[in-house]
Amino acid sequence: MSSRTRSRVRAQKVAAGVTTVRIPRQRGQRGSQPFVVVVPERPSLTREVLSAAGRLLWRFRRPLIPTALALLALPVTGVLHMIAWWSGLLLAPVAIVPAVWLCLTQRRRPASGAVLAWRISLTTLATLSLAWAALASGFGPLAGPLELGWLLLLLTTQTVWLIVRRSSNPLKEKV
Repeated sequence: MSSRTRSRVRAQKVAAGVTTVRIPRQRGQRGSQPFVVVVPERPSLTREVLSAAGRLLWRFRRPLIPTALALLALPVTGVLHMIAWWSGLLLAPVAIVPAVWLCLTQRRRPASGAVLAWRISLTTLATLSLAWAALASGFGPLAGPLELGWLLLLLTTQTVWLIVRRSSNPLKEKV
């Protein structure tokens, strides 16, 4: 069997989607191995778009924390509703915790003006979010106006988060 036939008979294993180009041995160099050039397949447009979206989400991961929490809360409350609808009754008293925090904070460190406005805004937002979680686990996250409430809370929280993060850290690190 000649060397040309023998090289064709041997099958080389190549990963799927990879094109190989074999350059045969040069004359007079019997001991040397042939060159194998591996050319990877070009990624599809869908893969390129998903990769770009993933890189963008990773780059802005800190500013998108409220969105991630809201997207996590929706299925969690749905599962809680399916497993135990009465879990909403257990979560309802938790919605009072931010109001208790506001009263205790105002008693220990009284504030007025902008600080008091921020405390009240934070308390209102947290109370609404916890009340939504209790109602969503009791009645289902997509029942009636709860889905609109979820969306409005998401937009409000995300907007406040971006404003507070930008104004609170003047020497902001670049992510």
